[in-house]
Amino acid sequence: MVECEAEIDLAAIAHNVSALRRLRAVEVMAVVKADGYGHGLVPAARAALAGGATWLGVAYLPEALALRAAGITAPVLCWLPRRHEDLTPAVRDGVDLSVSDRWVLDELVAVARRAGRPARVHLKVDTGCARAGATPARWPELVLAAGKSAGEELDVIGVWSHLANADQPGHPSTERQLALFAEALEVAAAHGITPRLRHLANSAAALAAPAAAYDLIRPGIAIYGINPLPTPPPVDLVPAMTLRAPVVLARQVPAGTLVSYGHEYVTTRETTLALVAAGYADGVPRAAGNRAEVLLAGRRRRISGRVCMDQFVVDVPDAAVVAGDPVLLFGPGTAGEPTLADWAASADTIPNELLTRVGPRVRRIYR
Repeated sequence: MVECEAEIDLAAIAHNVSALRRLRAVEVMAVVKADGYGHGLVPAARAALAGGATWLGVAYLPEALALRAAGITAPVLCWLPRRHEDLTPAVRDGVDLSVSDRWVLDELVAVARRAGRPARVHLKVDTGCARAGATPARWPELVLAAGKSAGEELDVIGVWSHLANADQPGHPSTERQLALFAEALEVAAAHGITPRLRHLANSAAALAAPAAAYDLIRPGIAIYGINPLPTPPPVDLVPAMTLRAPVVLARQVPAGTLVSYGHEYVTTRETTLALVAAGYADGVPRAAGNRAEVLLAGRRRRISGRVCMDQFVVDVPDAAVVAGDPVLLFGPGTAGEPTLADWAASADTIPNELLTRVGPRVRRIYR
């Protein structure tokens, strides 16, 4: 069967984790949410652990439980428990949960009492991202309540927050958030909460903000080899995914041929049009039409016309192309192919979005 496929270099993931751990000399929580950023939840997690990660991070509880079901016993933090979700499996399987509000705390205390074992929690303070986390005004109440239940019902493993602009080195909000986090730790200590782990740094901060490292860094996109900074990173990051698709049809057409929906591309000479078996159902952004390039027949060539659900067209005027020829959409760039950063720029988005949109019908090949 003709397929679009994503080749995943597991050694690259392990290498990137190892490089980040050497850079900061603290523990590493490898973020494997969203199916390991499209690389596969369990394979990415195992590769990260092989590279020296000591923690795994996910957004939702089913992701954490899938790791446990796969036999992964490393500590896992889940940071978006949902209201009325049964948290019993988290306590049973030793999954750490983020706590931003009293309702999570109260539900976990009740579950811990029934289970006869403490719930493992990380208290989150909002230092300026305005997503999850207790606001500074509500933070004292949260740590006071946690302190009262610490011991038999709660094991407060960590205190944490998240940076909003770490991918812009020197942004003034990062210094403000660092200061607020330090204040939050003082408030927690005043209420008897001295966590084993303090963590704040995402990929960008792990690379560019040493003061944010504390006891643990939480790299996501960087472990998959993508630099989140506008400048070169201080370590060698190796992209882990190469996306390719086959030519399924190649045919000669005359000058003036109108191509794909909307006729936004018109051939200027007699040429070969190569039809490539990948579309926006596979994660190729529709915005890439007439903008993004691929590697085909030895050269980078721009997509011709609109990207469709299952296919796109490339104009190849100077080479023989036949069905079955490989097309490299993006990869590490070592063969001259576009990189994921190139594609993100062409589609006015970020690499994170493109990776996580690589669809389920794209076959993953691991090496």
